[in-house]
Amino acid sequence: MEREVEMKGIARWGGWFALAAVASLLFCSPASAQFSEPTQSIAVRPQFLKDIRIDQKLNAQVPLDLTFVDENGQPVQLKQYFSPGRPVVLSLVYFTCPMLCTQVLNGLLNVLKEQTSLDAGKDFEVLTVSIDPTDTPALAKAKQEMYTGIYARPTGAAGWHFLTGREPQIRALADAVGFHYAYDPESHQYAHASGIMVLTPDGRVSRYFYGIEYHARDMRLGLVEASGGKIGTPVDALLLLCCQYDPHTGRYGVLIARILKAAGGLTIVLMGIAIFFLARSERYALPAKKS
Repeated sequence: MEREVEMKGIARWGGWFALAAVASLLFCSPASAQFSEPTQSIAVRPQFLKDIRIDQKLNAQVPLDLTFVDENGQPVQLKQYFSPGRPVVLSLVYFTCPMLCTQVLNGLLNVLKEQTSLDAGKDFEVLTVSIDPTDTPALAKAKQEMYTGIYARPTGAAGWHFLTGREPQIRALADAVGFHYAYDPESHQYAHASGIMVLTPDGRVSRYFYGIEYHARDMRLGLVEASGGKIGTPVDALLLLCCQYDPHTGRYGVLIARILKAAGGLTIVLMGIAIFFLARSERYALPAKKS
């Protein structure tokens, strides 16, 4: 009997010790990781990294007379890619980037493939411009063939363009959309933020989407809104009435007030129709008065 009581006590204490161990892992591990992993304060970051960011310049005009070189080695002006009713998706990367640029382009590719009823080259254009003036048209061509091949839409090759250019033109375009980057001579790489932009058909900045993964609904709404409703469906127009772009997050959020207002308006219309038909049926149901 005493042996059984002793074993129960050991089991009880063992349970408490196990619980304490789990709690220590849950509550102490983040703190220990914080001190064990190397961290770097913003104050001690290299000077050139302090200005790496994307400033939102909504409605800013992109200089469409800037000249670049396309993937076929031909000189082009930005205005060639802008036409009425067709917005432009802009990404600023460089073609020899070892990591981040590839992730940005992969994220862009994925979100474009998710646009099942909107096609690059038919409903909108895509411009991928290198920020590295040493990138060549041959590199641009290789990137274009790879990404449009995976995109696999009939109009993809004609709608997704990879451009290179000289430093002044690249800087002018980047400054126009608030894209700040810097060259690190030690690593021979460019430091830059990650994100893409949607431009209107006349070359004004309409929307920013941050990071390396982009939501299909946000991209679709951004394209429809930038086109002024020239592309998309009536459902997209209705969604835009119920959603609003948040410049802080680069996302479209649902506005409850707008939904309630729309629902209230629809209710009033339906009630009016119902009253009309009820009044009409009652009029025809009344017996005619005898003279």
